[in-house]
Amino acid sequence: MTNKPCRILVVDDEPSVMEFVSYALKKEGYTVDAVDNGEEALELAGKHTYELYILDIMLPGIDGYELCRRLRDKTTAPVLFLSARDTELDKVVGLEIGGDDYLTKPFGVRELIARVRALLRRGTGASYPGASNSITASGITLDEDKHTASGDKGNIDLTPREFELLASLMKNAGKVVSREDLLRDAWGWEYLTETKTVDTHIKRLRDKISQAGYDPALVETVRGYGYRFRA
Repeated sequence: MTNKPCRILVVDDEPSVMEFVSYALKKEGYTVDAVDNGEEALELAGKHTYELYILDIMLPGIDGYELCRRLRDKTTAPVLFLSARDTELDKVVGLEIGGDDYLTKPFGVRELIARVRALLRRGTGASYPGASNSITASGITLDEDKHTASGDKGNIDLTPREFELLASLMKNAGKVVSREDLLRDAWGWEYLTETKTVDTHIKRLRDKISQAGYDPALVETVRGYGYRFRA
């Protein structure tokens, strides 16, 4: 059971899956809204604040990928994709357009709840064992409990995935971090071999840093290996 009720939007056009997911989440104490299409999802997203979005990919009309793109214009809340499509390419596409995790159907209750809890810890800044309080480097401070990034120029608005990437780089400030290590740190998917998704998210991270008034060159590219946060 969660300490703080979180509101989750589930979007799936399979009634059995929507029912299964909604019931499992409500049993854990979450507040759940569920719809079967992207249009209604966008309407609800405009009316309510959700801590997590769970999206089927194969939706009628606006599919899950396009829905995620549109939600990213409105919110930085984490997105968990559900899909029967289990190729690595499908997962990479989902991550590159702004998704935070990908769960392949069929799946069990325990795996679903574990993924949801992990994403909510990242997205809401809930306290959890093993989280350090803060990391500071080059004038930027990451608070891992509150899940905020800030400095003398103000806050940097990051998605959960961008936060995890920046945390991995800042914990190793001055050292090169490989794309493979960034995948493991930020996604936790050791079997994901496609590293281009890291480059896409690093670009977005630099954009966010720049928009907040900080130097995007703090995240340096080390050709042929990975990235380094300038100490």
